[in-house]
Amino acid sequence: MRIADVSAFYTPAGGGVRTYVEAKLKAAARFGHEMVMIVPGPVNETTRRGPGAYLVSVASPPMPLDRRYRYFDDERALHAVLDAWQPDHVEASSPWSSATMVGRWQGNASRSLMMHADPLAAHAYRWLGGLASTARIDTWFGWFWRHLRGLGQMFDTVVCANAQFAGRLLEGGVANVETIRMGVEGGVFAPSLRSAALRSAALRSLGLDETATLLIGVGRFSAEKRWPMVLRAVAAAGRSHPLGILLVGDGRQRARLELLAGRLASCTIWPRIEDRNELACLMASADALVHGCEAETFCLVAAEARASGIPIIVPDRGAALDQLAGGGGTSYRAGSEQDLTQAIGAFIERGPQLQRAAATRSSRVRTMDEHFAALFARYEQLAGWPQVPAVSSA
Repeated sequence: MRIADVSAFYTPAGGGVRTYVEAKLKAAARFGHEMVMIVPGPVNETTRRGPGAYLVSVASPPMPLDRRYRYFDDERALHAVLDAWQPDHVEASSPWSSATMVGRWQGNASRSLMMHADPLAAHAYRWLGGLASTARIDTWFGWFWRHLRGLGQMFDTVVCANAQFAGRLLEGGVANVETIRMGVEGGVFAPSLRSAALRSAALRSLGLDETATLLIGVGRFSAEKRWPMVLRAVAAAGRSHPLGILLVGDGRQRARLELLAGRLASCTIWPRIEDRNELACLMASADALVHGCEAETFCLVAAEARASGIPIIVPDRGAALDQLAGGGGTSYRAGSEQDLTQAIGAFIERGPQLQRAAATRSSRVRTMDEHFAALFARYEQLAGWPQVPAVSSA
């Protein structure tokens, strides 16, 4: 079966979506499928990425607010690419204009919308949450809910990676919603990678000794990730406990975060780590992962921390909470710096207990292959695959 993924959020400089796209390109052939990843890029270009795996770039303009990303702006050009490849199933991965473009394509393929973004949680609820309830904010953004309901009618399925998000869409009247959870790369993240020497070196770089607690944060440096809140909460908790954080990533807020970290004790900003094995070793060597964003649709980094056997400190809303199972961490009220500070303090007091629980549950994390097995099976069902040739009556 040929699957085309119109991946609007892909960029070579991306984080979780790029990791997911790269994994999907590698996985398709193992499951007997051909994968055509269609992405916005600087030029029209097709690159073969492996057996039955193609990255097709459609010339697209950069996003005004973040020029690392581009967006599809030519529906006719996008339809021409789909016409040329003639997929059996086509997936859209953005709830914005590219999904509407895919929905309007006149091809015969079955189609799915993968909700890699939760714009209301990332923006509207974050901006206006102090002024009104979520229900009231939803009424103010009725136009967006109408748009989502329209997409639900254009696609055979709307896929969410966490049940909380799927439930909100269903309550909002979006049709054809289902949950297919994602997973982590198999064999990359594991508790066995923990290194006392690496942990000690990281703490020394923060001006701390081995008795201190080492937290790690990983992700894109953008407003919805709430990294300033995280850094301030760590610094506040550090007034009572020897504590430091390594914040790993890149993005538009890097300069702001570096200035803030320079004013706070025991906070260091590291560049994004491209080598997945290096990241896995660092994550396993930390004492816990702390995350600030309640708008995650899956929160790959929390799943990676869980697979690494370390506790997580996450908001009580959004997909990161899905990874908090079996007592391997703690949660706090989303968006509350004070609550996060208290949660970090509570984690330090219960650290050994939570670390044992986290190590125990690390082997129960879903893998990417398990995710793709479920996803591709659903796509086969929608496309009526394998297609049996008609038998001639002659």
